[in-house]
Amino acid sequence: MKLVVGVTVLTLGILSVAPGIRATESSKVDTTGNVMGEPAAPGERVVLSLPVTTTQNLSLGAVTESSAEASEADKLAKELANPIASLISVPFQANEDWGYGPTGNGYKFTVNIQPVIPISISKDWNLILRTIFPIVSQHDLFYFANLPKNSPLQPQNRSQDGLSDTTQSFFFSPKNPGPFGLIWGLGPVFLYPTGTHPFLGTGTFSIGPTLVVLKQAGPWTAGALMNQLWSVVIEEHRSSLNQMFVQPFIAYTTKTHTTFTLSSESTANWNATSDDGKWTVPLIFQISQILKIGKQPISLQIGGKYYADTPRYGANWGVRFALTLLYPTGKRPEPIEKPSFVK
Repeated sequence: MKLVVGVTVLTLGILSVAPGIRATESSKVDTTGNVMGEPAAPGERVVLSLPVTTTQNLSLGAVTESSAEASEADKLAKELANPIASLISVPFQANEDWGYGPTGNGYKFTVNIQPVIPISISKDWNLILRTIFPIVSQHDLFYFANLPKNSPLQPQNRSQDGLSDTTQSFFFSPKNPGPFGLIWGLGPVFLYPTGTHPFLGTGTFSIGPTLVVLKQAGPWTAGALMNQLWSVVIEEHRSSLNQMFVQPFIAYTTKTHTTFTLSSESTANWNATSDDGKWTVPLIFQISQILKIGKQPISLQIGGKYYADTPRYGANWGVRFALTLLYPTGKRPEPIEKPSFVK
């Protein structure tokens, strides 16, 4: 819980200093002729005033954006809603979930570092590389209270910390939308057994297909990402893996570059029994905002999770915070050649 409070304070701190950072950019002049964006002298009182009505988009710090900045932020927000956009992004996603284990008091804290790198492989095709490195700290997921001292489950390992299994997806995607404006990508997905504790990983090297299909129309983005994994190599004393992941999503982006997303990140364990439960179905609502620190565009996100269905001893609720570094891959302007003089 302390980690969640820390992340919350960090998020609020970034939001509070972002306007100050933006104030160091080049000066702008408002409609009244006042210079905006210059740092105030020490001890000088600063008053921000805004007209009652305006046709320009405003960033989070009540600083008027230029049309170019607004267009760039709007493009970034829509690209971020697209899992296979031509946009390099490095999300740091923190999740905390409660209600695990036989006692219902278990919790898990997970930081997912999940860079997305698009690679142009031809005139018409991109290869999108998506990798997820999960760092996990969990407590009492496998703890049984009031066990007899002679129980074979003693001693109980109540806490586990370390790296979980790494997932890597390769999407081959056309650069231009297909029929009906559909954007899609298809390719292989790999699960690497990088778990540093038996309770943090599957102990298998698994492979399978992955697919993403979506459509963007105006401020709306809707689609689904899914994959299926089967174990190929299994560590000794571990079980095989037969697992499907489904992520339907719908997102709405406002003119102020705020995106509201409703999604699910459902998992089906086909090897589980009906009594234990096969499905984990979280319903996730998220709000994200595009900002800029200096010249670096970022996205801040906060969200909540409700588990509509879980296996036995699964979680009930969860929260999510994310910071994403954004690196647009658009072409840079050609350098201007300096004039030369012939003697």
